[in-house]
Amino acid sequence: MAIAALVCSLAGIATCISAPVGAILGHIARKQIRERGEGGDGLALAGIIVGWILTGLLVLVIAFYVVIIILAINSESGTTY
Repeated sequence: MAIAALVCSLAGIATCISAPVGAILGHIARKQIRERGEGGDGLALAGIIVGWILTGLLVLVIAFYVVIIILAINSESGTTY
């Protein structure tokens, strides 16, 4: 599951939707690793970090576009009817 977390997080660079899935999988993987004593904690942690960073960047980009659209709608175009 740790590998899936990292892969989903890195795929978030291209898809922009799988990054939060990768971060959540990373949290689940770390819990399983602690309970079962398995390996892969570093991969799970990398999936969490990359996933949340990309999710944060995606939220900032969406907020930027929303602000730009609102400013464009409210700006006067200079034409009179």
